[in-house]
Amino acid sequence: MFTLIFIRVKKAILFTLLNFIVFFAFSQQNSEENQIDAVLDNWHLAAAEANFQNYFDLMTENAIFIGTDATENWNKDEFMAYAKPHFDNGKAWNFTTLTRNIFSEEKHAWFDELLETQMGICRGSGILKKTGGEWKIAHYVLSISIPNDNVEEITNLKKGFDNQLITTLKKQ
Repeated sequence: MFTLIFIRVKKAILFTLLNFIVFFAFSQQNSEENQIDAVLDNWHLAAAEANFQNYFDLMTENAIFIGTDATENWNKDEFMAYAKPHFDNGKAWNFTTLTRNIFSEEKHAWFDELLETQMGICRGSGILKKTGGEWKIAHYVLSISIPNDNVEEITNLKKGFDNQLITTLKKQ
């Protein structure tokens, strides 16, 4: 009888401990995702408010920003130089998140998001890195979404630019 009670108590303790571990792991992951979500929201808000300092403080020192134009592949300093006049004029850009997926591990996270922008719906994707206990954007790619039914039209529209850039890049 004593052995049976001991086994049941042991199982109950083990079950409680297991539930606690699962709950803690889930809440920890959820907390990390909430932090990442807040960084991305604050980054977009800083641009909408033309707050240059806040915007670039949310990026790592060696961050990369890839814009919608094929020539826009900037390190942080290059992107800051491009963006400064826009922020100084009080009109950076205003992106509103429509959907966002976040995936994270201990020190890295990656995401994709659909954004409402002045260019219509765009897709943002990127990587965040945990540095000094804070999540920062290390790599961001902004793409204009094109419905499949319009790809041929857009391809024809940009053909001249693409051919010229292809020729230039092949010479390098």
